[in-house]
Amino acid sequence: MTDIVTERSGSILRVQFNRPAKKNAMTFAMYNTMADLFNTTANDDSVRVVLWHGAGDSFCAGNDLEDFLKNPIGPSDSPQSRLINALINFDKPIVAAVHGAAIGGGTTMLTHCDFVYAGESAKFQIPFINLALVPEFGTSYSIPARIGYLRAAELIQLGQPFDAQRATELGLVTRVVPDQKLLATATETAQKLAEKPAGALQACKRLMREPVRHQLEKAAKLENEEYSVRLRSADTKEAITAFFEKRKPAFNRKTDSATAA
Repeated sequence: MTDIVTERSGSILRVQFNRPAKKNAMTFAMYNTMADLFNTTANDDSVRVVLWHGAGDSFCAGNDLEDFLKNPIGPSDSPQSRLINALINFDKPIVAAVHGAAIGGGTTMLTHCDFVYAGESAKFQIPFINLALVPEFGTSYSIPARIGYLRAAELIQLGQPFDAQRATELGLVTRVVPDQKLLATATETAQKLAEKPAGALQACKRLMREPVRHQLEKAAKLENEEYSVRLRSADTKEAITAFFEKRKPAFNRKTDSATAA
């Protein structure tokens, strides 16, 4: 079974996470596939809009931790950073339909979408702190810039889940709709966008994003460097071990615990 499914409908490219048994958790290979997909689509004039959603009962539960441990990211290029850079530089509209779990990257990747429709079942979380890690996708810059520092600190430094209504109040979601109408609502918006003049539509997005593009690239680079260090820390090792053992982690209380275990 293909973990990423694509389908064309006119000038709309539908992209679906397709690991329902794993709540569409992202693997090393999936990041590479998605990066290649967005880079190729950016140069395909026949595609005007991307419609993004997940199979099963979730949008995306973040990283597949087992796969993640086998393929730890480095301080420079990685499948994650390839996808992040592809999204930062993607000038065509992305419409996301989010239901069920949107955890970690499943939330942070949405900051690069132009329209985010959330089903009533959607549950969001930026839980990197709970794994002794830092956020990615440039969100250490984009989320405080979008919703204010204090509200961003609540999401990033506490790492607690929040529902679709709260995501809308914060400005992270366009609109909450009933689950049974979610994909139809997102598809309707994608169709409206596909009918707009393609050149002007891309120019609108490019102009809206240009003032923050450099800041996003800088933030993503710094995040990737810090992430790769933290990933090898004793605290992260303990957090992941505790996750699999279904217990509360016992973190090192010293601030210099980002040295390799």
